Amino acid sequence: MVLHPVPGGSTVDAVLDQLQAQVSEGSWPVGGRIPGEVDLAAQLGVSRPAVREAIRALTHVGVLEVRRGYGTYVRSSANPRPLLRRVARANLRDVFEMQLAYDVQAARLAARRRTDADLVRLEELLRARDEATEADAFGAADALFHLGVAEATRNPVLIEAMRFFIDRLQESMRALRLDQEVPEAGPARHRAVLDAIIARDPVAAGEAAAAVVEPALAVLETLVPREEGSAAASGPRRPDGTEEGR
Repeated sequence: MVLHPVPGGSTVDAVLDQLQAQVSEGSWPVGGRIPGEVDLAAQLGVSRPAVREAIRALTHVGVLEVRRGYGTYVRSSANPRPLLRRVARANLRDVFEMQLAYDVQAARLAARRRTDADLVRLEELLRARDEATEADAFGAADALFHLGVAEATRNPVLIEAMRFFIDRLQESMRALRLDQEVPEAGPARHRAVLDAIIARDPVAAGEAAAAVVEPALAVLETLVPREEGSAAASGPRRPDGTEEGR
């Protein structure tokens, strides 16, 4: 299968579709090396960052594997697009339910396994989160702190899952900063998570992580209607759970 220039619009999605098609149709076999970023960008008529983002998405779901110094290789011929669409269409409540599961376990493991270097980095990330005021900057800083806790677990599966999920978390925290109806856990509750990790107390760390998410989730349960079946069966959604175009 030949790659074709990508039309304007959703560039990363269009690039991702073509890369996945190369794998699914066998043009790029499992175990084989795919073309480099420069070559792919030239064939698709897009920027290298667009190619890099598409490769990152396929790497996080296990289709591709980046081997530093050697290139990017095909790991699996499975099609992750249904999963990616479900994540993209998830509403704010869905995201917070997933965050609760990730964060509690990440905090527990981080409390057991963190290093002094982890603590230095987490202090910096928490300070950046506390100082962020503008919605986009706050969403990015909050997501990086939660990812930092996950990275302190030394669990590669949890870390990769969190990295895959981080973009939706960032968008959700941005929406939360702009929404006056849903409470946002402030510095004190995030400080409690880090203090428990510092103290190597996994029970307290898990409880503190839950206390960060649960108040907002409780409000979202009253604001976002629970639908029968999968949210992915309908169209793209805004953070409040309503469909775009309505």
